[in-house]
Amino acid sequence: MRLSITHETEYRYEQAPNSVIELLRLTPASTATQTVRSWRIDVTGDAVLKRSEDAFGNVVHTFSVLSPGDELTITAMGTVDTEPNNGIIAGTPERLPVGVYLRHTPLTEPDEAIRDLAAAALAKSGPSPLDKAHVLNTMVFESMTYETGRTHAATTAAAALEAGHGVCQDLTHIFVAAARVAGLPARYISGYQYVEGRPRESHESHAWAEVHIADYGWVSFDPTVGLSASDHYVRVAVGLDTMSASPLRGAIYGGLGEVLDVTVTIDCSAGPGGRMRQTQGRQTQSMG
Repeated sequence: MRLSITHETEYRYEQAPNSVIELLRLTPASTATQTVRSWRIDVTGDAVLKRSEDAFGNVVHTFSVLSPGDELTITAMGTVDTEPNNGIIAGTPERLPVGVYLRHTPLTEPDEAIRDLAAAALAKSGPSPLDKAHVLNTMVFESMTYETGRTHAATTAAAALEAGHGVCQDLTHIFVAAARVAGLPARYISGYQYVEGRPRESHESHAWAEVHIADYGWVSFDPTVGLSASDHYVRVAVGLDTMSASPLRGAIYGGLGEVLDVTVTIDCSAGPGGRMRQTQGRQTQSMG
């Protein structure tokens, strides 16, 4: 499957800031079943992108802009070929030992409810770690209601599970937290998901998880849909939670009334004569 992606992030300011600093994790890497054919990032204004690699092996770009004016737009675009993989991830840059992904973070710190969820999954599953991960994935999917606007970037896994609703970030945090409690190394993945016929108001990017299983390596699980990731997914960044895998993180100095507007479009070429188009929704967030 060939997916052509455009991810546009527009910042607007009621009062222009003195400067802006941004860190971007918007560049996918090729793996055994994902081939990046082309990719570029454009930034309005006098910005110079500095490329590096973080501790997780993600491609990172940073830039700073003095006096950006009333608007700043960051556009990432490119084409990625994906292949069916049965959820098994291979050919990824691995910079850290697997045991690192058993570490809890403030966003994935388990409480009693998460520990109970992990225990229930272990009780319902067979003896294999793969079966345990699949059961846990299904249980998180069935325990949560997907609902936008009820959580935010700093919502913890424990708070989201208690509320019973959230978005892909929240469900992934819950799954990752419970998997680690169950002794399964788990990590947070950010990227894109193509779904034929998805309405425009759907989320503009996606998050899911990977669990390390002996004899298989890293295996993907998407608790938002209760399934493993497929060739409809483009994997971009990996981390312990959203803080280390989020597409953009930044800071402004001075200025007032920042508004963030994100639009992602995905064109899918399914084969000769089989072109489909999917436009994923627009999200507006007021900040400060």
